[in-house]
Amino acid sequence: MSKPRKSSKPAPKSEGLQLGRAVKWPETPEQAKLDRVPNPQRDTDYVVRFTAPEFTSLCPVTGQPDFAHLVIDYVPGQWLLESKSLKLYVASFRNHGAFHEDCTVMIGKRIASEIKPKWLRIGGYWYPRGGIPIDVFWQTGQLPKGMWVPEQGVAPYRGRG
Repeated sequence: MSKPRKSSKPAPKSEGLQLGRAVKWPETPEQAKLDRVPNPQRDTDYVVRFTAPEFTSLCPVTGQPDFAHLVIDYVPGQWLLESKSLKLYVASFRNHGAFHEDCTVMIGKRIASEIKPKWLRIGGYWYPRGGIPIDVFWQTGQLPKGMWVPEQGVAPYRGRG
């Protein structure tokens, strides 16, 4: 049995990060902190995918809950998005009133602003409101040349059909 391979670069310290310690759940997206860590493979282009299949927010008009399946793909530059902070950020929308389009684009822009990826795409696949499903897509620039990105894998809403 071989020993685990050690990275040539030291693991990032979690000092100052939410990772590895108890953190109070943020009450709003504005209060949520997105953490980033150094990308140990910054000389290589690759795709990272986060999927949040149980995203919830509130309708800004009725206060009723809205549900979505979010898929976030990005090509990291200098930074990686730390996943616990993303979980907390996504959860902060549970009491946030905003339309589907606003939530989806707001999340994409916030992540792009924090980690400055080479490319980012977010797909928000929203469950029907008033009988009409709404899918929202946003991305930054062009995918780096030669990169392969799989389909997001979320089928269009078909109801009972």
